Amino acid sequence: MSPRFVVHEHDASHLHYDFRLEMEGVLRSWAIPKGPSMDPSDKRLAVLVEDHPLEYADFEGTIPEGKYGAGRVAIWDRGAYSLLEKKEDKIVFFLEGKKLRGNFTLIQLRRSRKGNEWLLIKQKDGYAQPGWKLKTSLARCRKN
Repeated sequence: MSPRFVVHEHDASHLHYDFRLEMEGVLRSWAIPKGPSMDPSDKRLAVLVEDHPLEYADFEGTIPEGKYGAGRVAIWDRGAYSLLEKKEDKIVFFLEGKKLRGNFTLIQLRRSRKGNEWLLIKQKDGYAQPGWKLKTSLARCRKN
């Protein structure tokens, strides 16, 4: 069975996307402020955050006020992936989701002081979509 990936759309203090890869019994997780992209010219900041339990792959709902990450969470995309290359500072994989398909690379930024800043990059392949625009699924309904 192929490992899973999931992208959560997370309307917390700021709308962002949590990109998660099933690895070594957990969901390795990166927060992507602008969300993933199918356009190879987009290099998206991906901040490595704490691992999550595998059960979190199916989570949708609201994290209550006062809790870490409070806000609404929806599954934006999910599917299986194939690991193509894994090094300490680089992960290459093929995604098979409904919105995200094809080869992607996560590469750690060397200038990152904390070591948690990566880039998520769509590789040029038959699935690439230059000019692709991200569409949110959560309606923003925050009180100002």
